This record gives sequence, structure tokens and C-alpha cells, in this order.
Amino acid sequence: MRTEPDPARLRALLRPSRDSVGPIHLSLRLTAIGSPLVLPATSPEAVRTDLKLAVSSTAAGLLQSWRRQGERAQILRFIQPSLIGLIDGTISTLAPIFAAAFLSGSRAALLVGLAASLGAAISMGLSEALSDDGELSGRGSSLVRGTLTGMATFVGGTFHALPFLISDTQTALKVAYVVVAIELVIIAWVRRRFLEVPLHRSLVQVTIGGCVVSAVGALIGHA
Repeated sequence: MRTEPDPARLRALLRPSRDSVGPIHLSLRLTAIGSPLVLPATSPEAVRTDLKLAVSSTAAGLLQSWRRQGERAQILRFIQPSLIGLIDGTISTLAPIFAAAFLSGSRAALLVGLAASLGAAISMGLSEALSDDGELSGRGSSLVRGTLTGMATFVGGTFHALPFLISDTQTALKVAYVVVAIELVIIAWVRRRFLEVPLHRSLVQVTIGGCVVSAVGALIGHA
């Protein structure tokens, strides 16, 4: 004869308990086989802790991998791909952003800047990854280099598009000029730090490039 389970007994069987040295467990006492089965129940705190440990471990692994590389390998595999993307993203997107700003205002410049940055990031990432698989040149994984180039391109193109969140176009342009100047100084410093290019020469080179592309955008915007 089958009997209905007692609710009080079920609550007693399915009760949370805390191990003295471990995390929270859910004790399921299976009396049919005569021994308790203990299943770990993951709490939100435990999930957050595990996630922090995983992120820390990954970051530590990347840092150790970076340190194991010689300076030349660091430049070829990490710095150079990132620098290519940063230069391209910073300079190539100036013309469409400023042209859109002069023609249609801040909102158009923001959207054009984001679209141009994303498109350039995909294009540059693919170009870097597909143009050199790393086997002959010794520049390491093409996937890593392509990812670095794409990310740096997007960052370089996006930063000077963000000032156009300001609705007043003239104010947004002034802020964008300052952001572009900061980006060019950062590029010059990276070239000085890792490629040993004199700072003044690098500043002149990147400034000329930025001014030429900005002028093209301004001319088209006023056409």
C-alpha cells in the first residue's frame, strides 16, 4: 500500500547544512539505500569567488607569458600589432568623423565614428591575421596578433568619437581636438619606448599624419 510522504519529513531530509571546513552543501538523505548523498550547492558568493580566482589566474598566466618573452619577441608579437592598430584607428577615422561633424552635427559624427572604428577594427584585425601566420616571420600566433590589432584599432578610433556625445557640435569638436592630441602623444611615447624612435621626431610624424587626414575631413565637410 502506497502512502503519501510526510511534508515535515521531506523538509528534514532536504535541509541545508554547512560543513565545518567546506562550502554549503545540500544533504539529501536517501534512506532507501541507507546512506546519505551529499551534493554541493553553489552559492552566489562561491560563484563570485570562483570567477575572481579564474580571472586572476588568467591574468597571471598572461603576465608570466609576457615576461618569458624576450624584448624582441614582445615587440614583434604584442607591441607592433597593437601599435599598428592604434595608429590606424586614430588617424584613419579622423576624416569621416570630422566630415560628418561639419556636415550633419554631433550625432552623425558619433555614429559615423563608431561605425568607422568597428569596420576598421574588423578589417585591420583580419589583415594582420591573414597576412602573416607567424610560421616564417616568428611573430607568434596570427589569432593573437589579429585580435590585438583589431582591439587597438577600435580603441584608437572610438576615443575621439566619444566627445560627440555632446550635443553642441562646436564644443564637441574642441574636446575631440584635445582627445586626438592626447592619442598622438601616446602613440609617440609608445614608439619612443619600444621602437627607440626619438620623441620629437615621432611627434612630428604622427602630428603631420593626423593633420593631413583631419584637413581632408574638414575640406569634405565644408564642400
